Amino acid sequence: MNKQTRQEMFERWRAENPHPQTELNYTTPFELLIAVLLSAQATDKGVNKATAKLFPVANTPQAMLDLGLEGVMEYTKTIGLYKTKSKHIIETCRILLDKHGGEVPQTREALEALPGVGRKTANVVLNTAFGQPAMAVDTHIFRVANRMNLAPGKNVREVEEKLIKVIPKEFILNAHHWLILHGRYTCKAQKPLCHRCIVNDLCEYKGKTIEQAV
Repeated sequence: MNKQTRQEMFERWRAENPHPQTELNYTTPFELLIAVLLSAQATDKGVNKATAKLFPVANTPQAMLDLGLEGVMEYTKTIGLYKTKSKHIIETCRILLDKHGGEVPQTREALEALPGVGRKTANVVLNTAFGQPAMAVDTHIFRVANRMNLAPGKNVREVEEKLIKVIPKEFILNAHHWLILHGRYTCKAQKPLCHRCIVNDLCEYKGKTIEQAV
């Protein structure tokens, strides 16, 4: 895919959705961090249901520690792998208080040192909470980048690095959201909705679907 095509593609996404947002509900960097920790192998909708009850009770590291592991699990038990995730939350809160004054750090190194926080989670927090040009590549973005020939790669890290390199600078802060929303609602894994895709003519996917007769 050439530079001009990528420019046009992101201009269309921006025109359709000028201010894209994560679908995880949060009001502070700490809430976002906890929500992303819970979102691994879970839906944003499921996480939002749990945090809607959890955050009014505990939305700071100290409040979460005061709630305790058993207390946290009461709110997260509807989410997959909730026991492990809850342990990570408690351990993370302890580190935030001990090493970061109760604040979420704004560097990748410090974030990835937190239990349960990998590169993708760190990138989400850096980009969404702190406005840094980081690219979190999940299964949706990995699929879209390869399928459309936007930034093909054999693994998540390769795709991440290519996206950062080829996406025009003016779009980089919001690119993660546009791509994940595109993969979630239009460029779906099993049946991409090519007939209603606003960048259909720019996409280089050879297996494009056509609208089926009703």
